[in-house]
Amino acid sequence: MKQSLQLKVGQQLTMTPQLQQAIRLLQLSTLDLQQEIQSALDSNPLLEIGEDDTPEGEPAQQNTPAAAPESTTAERSQTEETKETSASSDDSWAERSEIPEDLPVDSQWDDVYQSSGSASLGPADDSEFSNDFRQGSSDSLQDHLRWQLNLSRLSDIDQLIADAIVDAIDEKGRLTVSVEDLVESFDNEDIEAEEVQAVLRLIQNFDPPGVGGRDLQECLLIQLRQLPPETPWREEALLVVGQYMAQLGNRDYNQIMRRCRIKEDQLKEILKLIQSLNPTPGDAIGGSETEYVVPDVFVSKKEGRWLVELNPDIAPKIQINSHYAALARQSSNSNDNDYIRDNLQEARWFIKSLQSRNETLMKVASKIVEYQRGFLEYGEEAMKPLVLHDIAEAVGMHESTISRVTTQKYMHTPRGIFELKFFFSSHVSTDTGGECSSTAIRALIKKLVAAENPRKPLSDSKITELLADQGIQVARRTIAKYRESLVIPPSNERKRLV
Repeated sequence: MKQSLQLKVGQQLTMTPQLQQAIRLLQLSTLDLQQEIQSALDSNPLLEIGEDDTPEGEPAQQNTPAAAPESTTAERSQTEETKETSASSDDSWAERSEIPEDLPVDSQWDDVYQSSGSASLGPADDSEFSNDFRQGSSDSLQDHLRWQLNLSRLSDIDQLIADAIVDAIDEKGRLTVSVEDLVESFDNEDIEAEEVQAVLRLIQNFDPPGVGGRDLQECLLIQLRQLPPETPWREEALLVVGQYMAQLGNRDYNQIMRRCRIKEDQLKEILKLIQSLNPTPGDAIGGSETEYVVPDVFVSKKEGRWLVELNPDIAPKIQINSHYAALARQSSNSNDNDYIRDNLQEARWFIKSLQSRNETLMKVASKIVEYQRGFLEYGEEAMKPLVLHDIAEAVGMHESTISRVTTQKYMHTPRGIFELKFFFSSHVSTDTGGECSSTAIRALIKKLVAAENPRKPLSDSKITELLADQGIQVARRTIAKYRESLVIPPSNERKRLV
C-alpha cells in the first residue's frame, strides 16, 4: 500500500484553559462563586477588590448595570478624623493606666487600676448576657436531655441506663429501641426491665413534652398526660388516642363516635386538642441552622415592563492592580517580571470569565422572563411549557450551557424566589390543540383539592374528569404522580370533619 500525504480543512473545538475556566465558573452557585473569587484574590497578587478609581485599560468587574454607591470624600475624611481621635484617646488612656514602678506593700490592685464604665468588658445586665448565651447556643437534643439529667439525683446504675436511653433517642425525639433491647445491651445482670422502664418514664417527663416515645401513639399520650387535669376534652382525647389510634389514622370518625359514644361536635373539639400536640417533639431542640438562598437575578415590574437585573452583592467588583500591571510592561526578562506577566494574563482571563458568566446568566434570565411573563402576571396556572432547547435556540447556545447556567441559580420575583430550573416543565396537549405545562396542572390540582368538600374529598379519577372538562387530557396515574409530588395525601386520608 502506497503512503501519501493529504491536507484537510476542518473546524474543531479545543478546550483551552480559558474555556475550561469559563465553563467551570458558569456552573458554580453563588456561594461557590464567592469562594472561587476569594481563592483567586488570595493566590493572584494582581487581582484586587475594585474601588472608585478604576485604572484606564483595566476594566473592573461589573455585576449589574447599576453600580453600588461608594463612600464620598467627606465620609473618608470624617473616618480619618475618627481614627485619629480614637488613637489619641488610646494613648491618653495608656498614660493614665500606666502602673508605677514602686508600689506600696499594702496596696490593692483596685487602687492602681480603675476601669471606666466605657471600657467595661461585661454586659450591662444579666438579661443581655442570657440572651447572647441563648442565641449562641446550638445544643443538640441529647445535650438538652443530659443537662436535665444532671439536675436529677440518680444512682450510678440509673445514670448508666439514662445515658443509654438518651443515646437511643433520634433527632425527632423518638426512642428507637425497645426496653428489652436496652436490657440486653448491658453486661450487668442486676439491671432489669422494670428499672429501665422507670428511668424511661423519668426521661419522658423531660422537656420537650413527648420526648422518649417509642411511636406516635405513645408520644401523643405523653403530651396529653402532661396537660393540666382541668384541660377541656383531655380525658376523651386520652381515650381516643389510647384505644382508637388505628381508626383515627384511617379517619374512620363514625366508628370512633359510635364506640366512644360522643357526638360530632364533641369529636371536633377532641380532634382540635389532638392536632395541637407535636408529633415530632425533637424538632424544637437543636434544629439545623437556617440556610438562606441568595438570588442571582432580580425581576421587577416598572412602568408596565418586566426588568431583569443581576444581584450586585453576589460577587465583589474585581480589577487588576495598576501598580503591578505597570511593572509587567517593563522590558526586563527577569524571573520576577515573568511571574508578574503570567499572573497578569491569568487575572485578565479570570475577569473575562466572570464577565462572560454574568452576560450568559443575564441572557438566559431575560429569555425565561420573556417566555414566562404569564406566570409573573397570574401565577402558576399560567405557566407555559418550556424546555432547555427553547432557551438554547433563543440565545444561540448549546443545551448543556443552558443546563449549567440554570442549575443552583435563583431568581427573585414578586411571587417569590425560584430556581431557574423551576421555569422549565414538560407539556400536555389540550383538546383545542394547545399545550399545558405540568406546573400549571399541579397548580390546578392544588386548587381543586383546596376547594373540595372535606367530607367527600376528590379522588384521582374525579380530578381527571374535572381537568378533562377544562380540555386537559391527563391520565389518572399522572394525576396521582403530580398529587404525590405536591405532598397531598390520597382522598381517603384527606377526609375530615368540617
